[in-house]
Amino acid sequence: MNYWLMKSEPDVFGIDHLKSRPKKREPWDGVRNYQARNMMRDEMKKGDLCFFYHSNCDEPGIVGIMEVVKERYPDHTAFDPEQKYYDPKSDPDNPRWYMVDVKYKRHTKRTISLKELKEFADTSLAECPLVRKGNRLSIMPISQEQWEFILSLE
Repeated sequence: MNYWLMKSEPDVFGIDHLKSRPKKREPWDGVRNYQARNMMRDEMKKGDLCFFYHSNCDEPGIVGIMEVVKERYPDHTAFDPEQKYYDPKSDPDNPRWYMVDVKYKRHTKRTISLKELKEFADTSLAECPLVRKGNRLSIMPISQEQWEFILSLE
């Protein structure tokens, strides 16, 4: 099993949106960064666990846990000019962008803030991409040790 951290702005799509969806499941669409796309396309597997991270808000941080329930498939929003994430260079016969489906597992007991996580940047989370300067990816891998440490902060 792999572990991930996936970011979304809570006013666009937050943990409560996911929880309210039918079967608490939703496609994770709109990823338009090649490195993040490659992780979704090549590395994310059904059963992987992900931290749901609220970004670009008053208190950025980890707010919940979700599970990958469907592996990569073409992100159809790239093909539709009416969609926010339309990409005229993406082709259904040779897709440029992919998505996975995720399912709500639970809220964390509290928000584990970025500020708090950065307190461990020199110790337990030294190798965690989230606390490294300049890392702005919307999807990032988390090691099992980092996953367990972050859960211990609840």
